[in-house]
Amino acid sequence: MTTILITALVALGAGVGIGRVLLQKANNKNREEAEKEAQRILADAQLKAESVRKEKELQAKERFLQLKAQHDEEMSRRNQAMLANENRIKQKEQSLNSKLEHTARKEAELESTRENLNRQLEIVEQRKEEASKTHNNAVKQLEKIASMTADEAKQQLVESLKAEAKTQALSQIKDIVDEAKVQANKQAKKVVLETIQRTATEHAIENAISVFNIKNDDVKGQIIGREGRNIRAFEAATGVELIVDDTPEAIILSCFDPLRREIARLALHRLVTDGRIHPARIEEVVAKTTKQIEEEIAEIGERTCIDLGIHGLHPELMRLVGKMRYRSSYGQNLLQHSREVANLCATMAAELGLNAKLAKRAGLLHDIGKVPDDNAEVPHALLGMQIAERCKEHPIVVNAIGAHHDEIEMTDPISAIVQACDAVSGARPGARREVVESYIKRLKELEAMAMSYTGVEKSFAIQAGRELRVIVESEKISDEAAELMSVDLSQRIQNEMQYPGQIKVTVIREKRSIAYAK
Repeated sequence: MTTILITALVALGAGVGIGRVLLQKANNKNREEAEKEAQRILADAQLKAESVRKEKELQAKERFLQLKAQHDEEMSRRNQAMLANENRIKQKEQSLNSKLEHTARKEAELESTRENLNRQLEIVEQRKEEASKTHNNAVKQLEKIASMTADEAKQQLVESLKAEAKTQALSQIKDIVDEAKVQANKQAKKVVLETIQRTATEHAIENAISVFNIKNDDVKGQIIGREGRNIRAFEAATGVELIVDDTPEAIILSCFDPLRREIARLALHRLVTDGRIHPARIEEVVAKTTKQIEEEIAEIGERTCIDLGIHGLHPELMRLVGKMRYRSSYGQNLLQHSREVANLCATMAAELGLNAKLAKRAGLLHDIGKVPDDNAEVPHALLGMQIAERCKEHPIVVNAIGAHHDEIEMTDPISAIVQACDAVSGARPGARREVVESYIKRLKELEAMAMSYTGVEKSFAIQAGRELRVIVESEKISDEAAELMSVDLSQRIQNEMQYPGQIKVTVIREKRSIAYAK
């Protein structure tokens, strides 16, 4: 209200000031007109001041009423909160009082229970002393009746229980092993069969010689040269022995290294086609042929990676892959073997839900240590692992290469897949050529190992050494002992011998009763 009055007075004062100014002007002009104008302006100022005053009074009243309503609402909310807090406090007090009463009752019950337990413990101690005395008397009477001490009776009981438990354990072991074999064989055969059926295989035979056909025997004289200079220069340049004998229209190239033998064959073909055969020309042609073979090796490695869908392989590894084309292992071409293992690994990894691309990569590179440029004196698995590490291969691939002959510990299931697929590729019929002497030696070792067991009557290694049948004496060996013998013998074979695939051990126990009617 004070603000409104002050505003009105200010407006009135302003009007009065304006009137005075006009009155002063009226002195110079028409005083009457000036007075009328002044009176009119004063009247207008008074009206405006009155309207402003009334408007401000209304605004002040509205603001006062609004503040009063907010204050009343806040006070009501605080009163409600105080009442709610008071109710909660009362409820907590009641709850605490009830809990205190319940606790007091529990303490009283516990105290009575403790007293009962103490009394029962005293009774139990008394009965225990009485039972101990009775037991000692009974033991003495039993020892007197049985004519043996308690320790001797206990030992006899333990021995009988041990024998019975051993028999039951053997029966359970047999059941568990049979069930595990059924399940494991079923799953393993399914995966391996799916893998083998989906992978094409080829047969390979290792050769140490190549036959070079010629049109007529006159070419032999040119190849030998005057006093044998040409043939000596050719053998020195290629490292391959030339056998020029009475075989019609043929020259034999002899060398254990297929790469050198291929270089010699191509170089000899060029020399015979060109007709100029002399030591300088021989060295030139051998050098060109060697370069051509190196380019062909790189192309073979690149084409192999493209065929298998392997990308990002280091150029050095790609070159070694191509070089495997001219290497063999037990008559099996190394590149063909590695391609076969790569496909087997990819299929088996896909069947087991693993990374098929990494498995295929590891399968292709697992024998990379067999074709190094230098003859390092380390196992080929470790050498291949070192080469793969140097070429920044994936750690899983590196471990699979190094562990496929158990040189290092496996860290990923793909390593086990590579090892299994390597065995599948090498152990299938016709894949590799085995030396007769080592084959016969393995058969004899199998039979000798079986004959070293007590109670063995005869042993036979059959099915090309993939099954060992052992015939035992029924009087000396029980059925349970025969079961144990088959398990133990299979473990010894697995730990002490090297062989492709698996060997089945069959222990045969037979009881025959013969009588004659006369």
